[in-house]
Amino acid sequence: MSQQKFARESFTIMNELVLPNDTNPLNNLMGGRLLHWMDIAAAISAQKHCNRIVVTASVDNVSFKHPIKLGDVISIEAQVTRAFNTSVEVRLTVWAQNIPSATRVKSNEAFYTFVAIDEQGKTMAVPRLIPETAEEQKLYDEALYRRELRLVLAGKLKPKDAKELQNLFKEVVKD
Repeated sequence: MSQQKFARESFTIMNELVLPNDTNPLNNLMGGRLLHWMDIAAAISAQKHCNRIVVTASVDNVSFKHPIKLGDVISIEAQVTRAFNTSVEVRLTVWAQNIPSATRVKSNEAFYTFVAIDEQGKTMAVPRLIPETAEEQKLYDEALYRRELRLVLAGKLKPKDAKELQNLFKEVVKD
């Protein structure tokens, strides 16, 4: 397995057409169906980075900014933002496009975390990620804060041990 990969190597776009079976009585895409599709797109991106089977470890807050309507085409963009020891963080952006009206709006965003596993279900080391653009570098750097926050909220890290978050808050208070 390669020891490092460029961020662009994990980029995935998944498209889906919102059909009647995907909607609620208001003809909006059901949130659970969107989360399912987002999980698939994120897993594909994570597996492309790791060259391994991955399992979902966490899903951050998913913000629903704009309803997706029956007949819309959604595009889910997924890209690994950072690799840790055995896990990767994947950023997802969901776009809703109404083809007849030629409109396209950002509907949702989220971060998912995946863990790479071997054939026995044991965690495995993952390749390092090399950010290439300024935006990728920003997401890469901020991933440390998101990771510590996830671990604190899950009770796996004590707030007093969340050094990156403490430093972030010190900087915010200074400004």
